[in-house]
Amino acid sequence: MADESQLLQEGDLAKIDLGVHLDGYIAQAAHTIVVSADEASKVTGKKADVILAGHFALLAAQRVIREGATNTQVTQAIAKVAEQFGVSPLEGVLSHKVKKHLIDGNDVIINKETSDQKVEEFEFAPGDVIGLDVYVSSGEGKPKESEFRTTVYKRELDAQYSLKLQKSRAFFTEVNKRFPTLPFAIRAFEDPVGAKVGVKECVDHDLLTGYPVLTEKVGEFVAQFKATVAVLPRSTVVLSGDLPLAARFESEKSIADAELKALIDSDLWKKEDKKKGKKDEEKKE
Repeated sequence: MADESQLLQEGDLAKIDLGVHLDGYIAQAAHTIVVSADEASKVTGKKADVILAGHFALLAAQRVIREGATNTQVTQAIAKVAEQFGVSPLEGVLSHKVKKHLIDGNDVIINKETSDQKVEEFEFAPGDVIGLDVYVSSGEGKPKESEFRTTVYKRELDAQYSLKLQKSRAFFTEVNKRFPTLPFAIRAFEDPVGAKVGVKECVDHDLLTGYPVLTEKVGEFVAQFKATVAVLPRSTVVLSGDLPLAARFESEKSIADAELKALIDSDLWKKEDKKKGKKDEEKKE
């Protein structure tokens, strides 16, 4: 909301997280930048570490996603990249399989597995579309809810309640009409006061779920990179979020693991054409 905005300052690390849909088919993307009046200025230290780690972790994860691979392998790839840069994957982050009108399917990739945060393993198959969300932190990777209030919510379809306030009922009617299944921002409503009143009563009775604003410890930084990835019958493709990283980020750390580096440098998965391979062998003979 305009009255709760925070002015960005020189050197701030900012995350831009976007999502759109066309007739219910969802595409998401996120990128992390450092605010600067000089685009050529170099970014070093913790900020460079987390941004480079997040960027390369996203590339590694994209290349692991292929027919027959598992969500566990993606989580492991993210952890390996983070380790190379001396940072931590953020806890509590899930990448969901998405479908038409569904942004949070039951099959998920966990950003960081812990003793009390685990998910069921599944294999990727043709037709899968993943909202791949990668977060890394220069701290311990244990986020806490910020003092800033969220302005993004999603309808909980299983919950029912008879709202008491007229403004709440009007607001909820508009939510059901315009945003029945996908997330929305309060700024999309013409009556911001009515929206604030309606959100409070709807959240209090579990009709809406908010996307909380999370933060790390003071002095630590978090980078986010997101892409929408689809597994096709013969290849893996990045539908959105395939953005290059500016050359201004310089870290004393790098990816030393040869196998991991080869993975990141490789092309996205394409199914081998056995017929073509057989013809090539015949030509050599």
